Amino acid sequence: MIGLTGGIASGKSAAARRFQELGAILIDADQISRDVVAKGTPALKDIASSFGPEVLTPEGTLNRPVLGAIVFSDEQKREQLNAIVHPRVREESARLISAAPAGSVIVQDIPLLAETGQEKSFDIVVVVEAPIEERIRRMTEDRGMSREDALARISAQASDSERAKIADVILDNSGSLEDLKDSVDRFWDEHVAIESPAGVQRSEDK
Repeated sequence: MIGLTGGIASGKSAAARRFQELGAILIDADQISRDVVAKGTPALKDIASSFGPEVLTPEGTLNRPVLGAIVFSDEQKREQLNAIVHPRVREESARLISAAPAGSVIVQDIPLLAETGQEKSFDIVVVVEAPIEERIRRMTEDRGMSREDALARISAQASDSERAKIADVILDNSGSLEDLKDSVDRFWDEHVAIESPAGVQRSEDK
């Protein structure tokens, strides 16, 4: 099982999509975290109780910008939120892993893998890296964030050096999307295609 991580706007999600194209089963912690706080869920009720009704929209869904403004500048509140969401994400991830066919190549895309100390759960940990200024550019130009907000999001996560300490393989995403895909392909050929008990091949070769 492969643990995939990287800082915000590092290109981790693009790498995850490429792994999926190559035949891996992708378990996306970000998507699961959105699902577990959907309207009417116990987690959303706990969040509203902890952070106040202002974190809900008039429709009763999570107001992410409001919640983000609360937690990204306050480590204690961020930990409080993580204590609500992370156990539910791990529970659902475990269920999806159990449901995967025997011999599957499973990639778990976990943004906070380093922060949550889960690296020992994986056969191999892959970290996607990009220069901080490039990540800031992506967040400000592609996501419409201010530079201040982008820096706050980066600061709220583990540093590049902290992620590097848990990495078995680092994929450099300072270049183009095609360069990143090529890096994922090389990793697949070197670490997965030969060793996988299922003999997984690239999807385009099937």
